[in-house]
Order: sequence, then structure tokens, then C-alpha cells
Amino acid sequence: QVQLTESGGGLVQAGGSLRLSCTGSGRTFNNYAMGWFRQAPGKEREFVSAISWTGISIYYADSVKGRFTISRDSAKNTMYLQMNSLKPEDTAVYYCAAPAREHTGVVVTTSEYYYWGQGTQVTVSS
Repeated sequence: QVQLTESGGGLVQAGGSLRLSCTGSGRTFNNYAMGWFRQAPGKEREFVSAISWTGISIYYADSVKGRFTISRDSAKNTMYLQMNSLKPEDTAVYYCAAPAREHTGVVVTTSEYYYWGQGTQVTVSS
């Protein structure tokens, strides 16, 4: 069974940091682009960041640029999201995802993603 599992969420004060992890099981995601999304209560799921299979190409939503850093460790079949200078508006359930097919670059379109994790809650208090 192919699964993506997020971890690392929690409650943090504004200005604090968290690091999310996303580990794949059931297959390797090393040759696949991956991404992070988030969904706040009452809002649609939105794109946060994406990384190519090589880790060379990276893309961020404007709302997190300069504060979040995406990375991946192929040896561990794991992707990370380092979140610094967190704001209350970053509060959401964060999901990792991977497409069903290989891409040479980053994937920023939600519809291209096929595998999704169960999500991890991030709450930033003011």
C-alpha cells in the first residue's frame, strides 16, 4: 500500500518554527516531484511549496517565500518543510503530496497530484 505520512505539526507561538516531515512507504518517491499544501478552516486547499525529483528546482507560494524552506532526502524517501517566522495565518492542516507520474521540474497544480498524506495540524498562536 502506497502511503505518505506527515509529522512534525503542533502548536507554536507567532515567530516560532516547526519542521514538517513527509515519509513515503510502499514505493519510492525519489524520481517524483513532491509538494506541500495546506488547508485552513473554511478555506480551500492551497499550494505551499514544491520540489523537483532532483531537489534542484523549488517553488514557493508568495505567502511563504523567504520563511519556508522545502527539501528532500532521497536516501530516506522523505521530504521536509522548514517553517520559520510563523504567523497566525499559517494555521492550517498541512498535506504532502506526490504525482502519479514523473515530471522533470516542479509541479504546482493541485490536480496533478495523486498521492496525499493524511495531514498534520499546524497552529500558530498570536
